[in-house]
Parts: sequence; structure tokens; C-alpha cells
Amino acid sequence: MEAAVSTDDFPTCESIRLSQSVDKNGERTLAVVTKSDKSPEGLLEKVTSNDVNIGLGFVCVRNRVGQESYEEARFKEAKLFETHSLLSMIDKSIVGIPVLSQKLMQIQATSISRNLPDIVKKINDKLSHNIVEFKSLPRALTSVPEAMSALMKIIGGVKESLRKVLLRGEYFDEFPNDKKMHCKARLVEMVNGFSDELKKCPESDPTRNFLMDEIKHLEEAKEISLPNFLPKNIFLSILKEKDNGISSIPKAFVEKLFGYVEEVVMSVLMSHVRHYYQLQISAKIAGLNLIENMIENSMKWVMEIVEMEKLTDYTCNPEFETEYNKLMAQKDAFMKNLHLYNSMTIERVGSVDLVKPRNSPHLLDQAFDLRMRLVAYWSIVQRRLVDSMALHLQLSVHRLVDEHLERELVSQIMAPNGNLERMLEESPLVASKRAKLEGSIKKLKECKEILAQIMDRTHDQC
Repeated sequence: MEAAVSTDDFPTCESIRLSQSVDKNGERTLAVVTKSDKSPEGLLEKVTSNDVNIGLGFVCVRNRVGQESYEEARFKEAKLFETHSLLSMIDKSIVGIPVLSQKLMQIQATSISRNLPDIVKKINDKLSHNIVEFKSLPRALTSVPEAMSALMKIIGGVKESLRKVLLRGEYFDEFPNDKKMHCKARLVEMVNGFSDELKKCPESDPTRNFLMDEIKHLEEAKEISLPNFLPKNIFLSILKEKDNGISSIPKAFVEKLFGYVEEVVMSVLMSHVRHYYQLQISAKIAGLNLIENMIENSMKWVMEIVEMEKLTDYTCNPEFETEYNKLMAQKDAFMKNLHLYNSMTIERVGSVDLVKPRNSPHLLDQAFDLRMRLVAYWSIVQRRLVDSMALHLQLSVHRLVDEHLERELVSQIMAPNGNLERMLEESPLVASKRAKLEGSIKKLKECKEILAQIMDRTHDQC
């Protein structure tokens, strides 16, 4: 609202120009022409032509003079706009303090009607959010049975969360945007990485020292026996060397794998005991103990698997014989090219050196046979290690969630120096949050009631 004196030149009036600086289109501006009785000449043309673009129009009023009471001033104002030769020609809908009062009430009502719904919505949203957060706070515990019940509920929640993320891959409920907690996908990536590492290690390169390792062992295994007889101990000796060469890979994988499982388990555990600071230390110890036992047992299992591979050469997989026969079918071509070229490509093996093997022609038949057996069998060993590791992982995680977790948590918390009874002491953080939410909810409800009353009055005015 802007005030202009009737004597003013409206286009140059300072107050109107100020209003135009913040309301260029004049949509929110109501102009009040004061002291209309002082300069009635031309006032009708000023308020009807609207040269200054006043969106809410003009209201002409008479100011109080001296010690006039409000009633006296309004009486003289009404008489002025009824009897004055010039002012009486102005439309009665834009003259007088009562008209101004009514217009201001209408403007206020319109503004309230436009803005209040959004304010009410924000209050309702905040109130709903606070109520949900308040209900999510743990119930204040008053007895040991209540504390035990709360503990069992926490353990049940932890187990269900771990079943979702570790066993079923259902991350979308609790961890939709945390890729670390998309456990099935991350575990598959780790197992695939383990498989790739085994394939890329030097022991898995079928072209490395082609036939030379075999020739070395054959030279040292000479004995008085039938010719061209392939001693089994040579195959096992070379196999043992290869197993020793890769033994560090499964160990490192176990540490990496269960290091990741530890992060997941601890994250879920801490999430479920976040409101019970008394349980956090016990829960952390329990989680660390679980993972430590899993790593220890898995390391023993891995060493046994590697030792088994060193001990004997066995497989019932028919692919071994098929692969071996395909590799041995290239023996004649190898012998033919041995003195013609410095290298050749053997299918399923790769490009091999032909220069060094020439120096041991009497052992080439046996050496070639040994290498092809090792190539065919090593792919079986690799897959067996990966498959066994994947199955062991699944079994270990299932046992962790379904068997060991609850026992370890209860053992830690129910110990003589445990923290079950301390659950009756509410965390200062939770107590503070509870009081803050209660106060906020109370104030928001009061605001909601006040706004409802304002909207009712506004509706009546409209």
C-alpha cells in the first residue's frame, strides 16, 4: 500500500515511484490518496485515469483535523464525499476510511487464502516427520524382562537385515543407494576376481618354460626301468610346485573376503544398536569375534584344500580326458616343427619356444606328455578351487547369520560384566532427542490449530 497526497503529481510522486521499484507491474499496490479535501480539483481524473498503473486501485480519504474523534472524522469524511461539488462525483466504492479498511481486509484475506495452504502443508509434513521419528525411538525400558525382550528384538532385526543383504541380496529396503551393502553383487565380483587372479598368475601360464621344467624333473628322476615309462611322482612334483606357487592367492582372498563381510556385519550391528549406547561395545566385540573365528576356520580350510591338491592328482571330470586328447593330437605337428622354426602356436596353449627343447630330444616325448597332462589338469584345479571357495563362502555366511551371531551376541551381553541391566538407563542422546521431539510436536500441533482458526475466519470474511 502506498500513500499519495491529493496535491501530488501522481507520476512523479515519490511514494508511488518507490512502490514501482518493488512492484513493477503494480499488481500488489493499493494507492491511498490522503487530504482529499485540500486539493479536490482534478482528483477525479487522477484516480480514474490510473496513469501510474496501480493494480489494486485508489482509495481517497479525509485526514483527521486537530482533536477530532474518530467518529467525528468519519462523519465529516462521509459528508465531504457526499456534498462536495467535485468530490461527490468520485465513485463511493473508492472513498472513505471504511472502504479502505474493507479493501485491506479483503487483500489480507486473499493473501492468507493463497499462502496458508502451503504453510499448513509444511507444518503437516514436519509434524508427520517428527511423529515418525518419535515413534522410531526405543521405548524406555523399566525392567530386566523388558530389556531382554528388547535385546531379542534387536538380535532378530540384525539377523533379518543380514539375511536380506548377505543371503538374499535384498538391499533395496534398507540400503538402496549404498553399493557397499549390495552384498550379493560385491561377493560375486570378489569371487570372479579370485578366479581371474588364478588364471593370470605365472603358474597358470601354459607357455612358461615350455617343457623345460618337465625335462629338468625327468633328468633327475632317471632310474633303471623300462624306457618311455612316465613316472607318476614327476607329475606330482611339478603339480606340487604349482600349488605352492598359488597358495598365497587363496589366503589373501579369504582375508579380503571376510574383511568385507566384517564391514557389512559391523555396519548392520551398529545400525540396530545405535539407540542403546550400553550395547555398542558388546555388539562390536561380538562382531569382531565372529569374523575372527570365520577367518581362522576359513584359513584352515583353505590350507587343507591346497594340501589336498598337492597330495594327489584326481578328477572325475570327463573334460580332463577330452582336453588332454585334444592337446596330445598336436604332438606330431610339434615334433615336425621342432627343427624348422624357433616357435609355434599350440592350440589351447599359445605360442611356445622350440629352441631350448631341442637340446633334450630323448626326453621330448615324455616332457610333451607331462606338459599336456598338466595343462588339462590345471584348469580343473583352478575351477575346483574357485567352486570350493564360493561354496565355502555361502556356507560360512549362512552359519554366521543363522547359528553363530545370536549365540555370540547373547554370550557377550549376558556375561557377568555385560550390559543387559544397563539397558534400563536411557542414553542421554536419546533422552535429549525424545524431549526435543515432544516439544516440537506440541508446538506444531498448536500452530496447526491456530492456522485452522485463521483460515476459518478468513473464509467467513471472504
